[in-house]
Amino acid sequence: MLSPTTKRASLLASGAAVAGLLLSSLAGGVSYAADNESCRPDGLYKTPGVDVPYCSVYDTEGREKMGADHQRRVIGYFTSWRTGKNGQPAFLANNIPWDKITHINYAFAHVDGANKLSVGTDGPNNASTGMTWPGVAGAEMDPAYAYKGHFNLLNKFKKQHPDVKTLISVGGWAETGGYFADNGARVNSGGFYSMTTNADGSVNQAGIDTFATSAVDFIRKYGFNGVDIDYEYATTMKDAGNPLDWSFANGRRAGLVKSYDALMKSLREKLDTAGAADGKHYMLTVAAPSSGYLLRGMETYQMQKYLDYVNIMSYDLHGAWNEYVGPNASLFDDGKDGELAAANVYGSSQYGNIGYLNTDWAYHYFRGSMPAGRINIGLPFYTRGHKNVQGGTDGLWGKATAATCPVGSGLTKCGDGASGIDNLWHDKDDAGKEAPAGSNPMWHAKNLEKGIVGDYVTQYGFPANTTLTGTYARKYDSTLVAPWLWNAEKKVFLSTEDEQSVAAKADYVVDRGIGGTMVWEMAGDYDWNAAKGQYEMGDTLTSLMYDKFKAATPYGAKKSNKALPAQAVNIETAFTEFKLGDSNYPLTPKVKITNRTNTTLPGGTEFQFDYGTSAPANASDQSGFGTKVISSDHTGSNVGGLKGDFHRVSLKLPAWQSLAPGATIDLAFNYYLPVSTPTNWTVNISGTTYALAGDLGRGTTVVEPGTGTTPPTTPPTTPPTTPPTTPPTTPPTTPPTGCAAPAYVAGQVYNAGNEVSHNGRKYKAKWWTQNEAPGTTGEWGVWQDLGAC
Repeated sequence: MLSPTTKRASLLASGAAVAGLLLSSLAGGVSYAADNESCRPDGLYKTPGVDVPYCSVYDTEGREKMGADHQRRVIGYFTSWRTGKNGQPAFLANNIPWDKITHINYAFAHVDGANKLSVGTDGPNNASTGMTWPGVAGAEMDPAYAYKGHFNLLNKFKKQHPDVKTLISVGGWAETGGYFADNGARVNSGGFYSMTTNADGSVNQAGIDTFATSAVDFIRKYGFNGVDIDYEYATTMKDAGNPLDWSFANGRRAGLVKSYDALMKSLREKLDTAGAADGKHYMLTVAAPSSGYLLRGMETYQMQKYLDYVNIMSYDLHGAWNEYVGPNASLFDDGKDGELAAANVYGSSQYGNIGYLNTDWAYHYFRGSMPAGRINIGLPFYTRGHKNVQGGTDGLWGKATAATCPVGSGLTKCGDGASGIDNLWHDKDDAGKEAPAGSNPMWHAKNLEKGIVGDYVTQYGFPANTTLTGTYARKYDSTLVAPWLWNAEKKVFLSTEDEQSVAAKADYVVDRGIGGTMVWEMAGDYDWNAAKGQYEMGDTLTSLMYDKFKAATPYGAKKSNKALPAQAVNIETAFTEFKLGDSNYPLTPKVKITNRTNTTLPGGTEFQFDYGTSAPANASDQSGFGTKVISSDHTGSNVGGLKGDFHRVSLKLPAWQSLAPGATIDLAFNYYLPVSTPTNWTVNISGTTYALAGDLGRGTTVVEPGTGTTPPTTPPTTPPTTPPTTPPTTPPTTPPTGCAAPAYVAGQVYNAGNEVSHNGRKYKAKWWTQNEAPGTTGEWGVWQDLGAC
């Protein structure tokens, strides 16, 4: 097996269906929501005709239930290959800090030659299903399961920690376009590329259906709570992803995004159907790119609506795939990134001086289309680094160019990666030689920082009398929120994470209402072993995040920061006809608007929507719709972070252009940095403003324009009870037990200073509000949490 960092690395880091969301009558406009609908997360697609048991995983605000002391997610990748069988330190299920995490992503399963989800052939050497660890305390098999291996142990410990969810992660860097056979040899099968996409670029729906069916069978068999797709990468950018996969990927680039969307839709629908039958919601998540270069070739990441949440791979932003020396996973841009400067990102007014190789930029890319709580930022518990660094400040933003690139890298020019003792978790290239990358677990980096040669080095091929050359001085940049080690004698730069940077990132998550963090990988965390005088595998950084998150306010559960209309109309919008690869700058898709109502939209009808501040506020059109940005949460560069989430855009049908029922109109839309699917749409029709059904908003009712919410003459037979068409005009006379403030009432208008009680807590309104439930807006929103009643 290849080591984790190669599996995760990006060699090119530089560079609606609405039916079934509500059981509703479009003619009368009244929704008859099933109980489970009240728990559906904002913006999440629901399979038509299926009563998805969302309430098994989410509360009635659409937030994930993770246990009383887990207000935010801590997701840890657990890898199959750290078994200890090769003489190197083991990391087994009993080593997982179960009390400190919320989710475990098991890495990796793969797409086999028959397009099915697989972890290989069962047998005593299969780490997932057959291996055992005799004599290892805590690694005893649970006889209740027919299988052994990691899967047995994961389920054994889940019995003791029932709030922790496990997901099977499929793909990764090494197994996106192929898989490892039982003998360890890689089979270049095409993997995700050929399973989803035919050679001519069309969708391989048969392959997708086979895979999705097998995924359901797999998680039922082995007790997983869902599926995590690590497809690296379904982008139109040429030569993206693992060079071993280019022969399959490059010829299919034009169809990869459409096929990726089809894959996610099929998985979502099959998981929903299985979950309804099993009485529990099955989760669908992804590991998503964070690089603006890769995301530029993924259209508007429109498949996000099928995902419970997205894990941003906000690492591998700088590394030895090129010569630019910088942080692996900085939180913010500092305006000095050598790679971006070389590409003239800072010198172009079209880019708005926005640097796109940092965690904050990636978060805002996805925040443009998803609630903050359905996003998790990635943290690397491993290093990346260069040797022979020239220039920069203590190596930062210097350059290190290699004389030759590793065999099989596909590169003709690359960086001079750190090697030897500075590359403990190294991979081997196709010739069997060390692939220099500066890849180390954080526990080894801490030992380097302290001048310690750990006793484990012999397990990685170094002699017991190994000594260190030079001093590894810890450096830290507070603007980037990035630590690193700098060995001035060796000219070695190693990008790290430690308590200071992880604490700052945890605060960032809390302050912005983000869902949580994802860690690659848990085995890289550290503790101090006083008896041996060295750092070893541990949970210092994981515990720090747990402590930060357990007292946090609930995460942000709404897409919009403002109240949107409760009535929605069935007008479809889509961004289509993207140019491919390096031809897609600037981004100039067509925005198609289709009227699915029975009402003609008159000329001058105004649409508004939000797009993320990951792109500057200079979007426009060339089609006479008067597209303009009417408000912005951020202007200027993003040094130190983007200050807000959205730009608000207005466009209008030309005065001479009406839109009849069933008709479509399109306009050429222009913007200069990637954004995810614009959201929070509204349309003003004859003086009344509506939301759009395609936004999949919680609590919205689909209506016919102009008809209001008059219920149909004969309500649907399911459910049998017609809900009231208007909210109560006065709050209940008896507040919740122990609460002196009146109970919150949906639909009632509240003004600044009004106090209410809701779910056992007291809240004060900061400004006017209506239909924004307390506890859903977070500390940055309208409701101030005054504590328990």
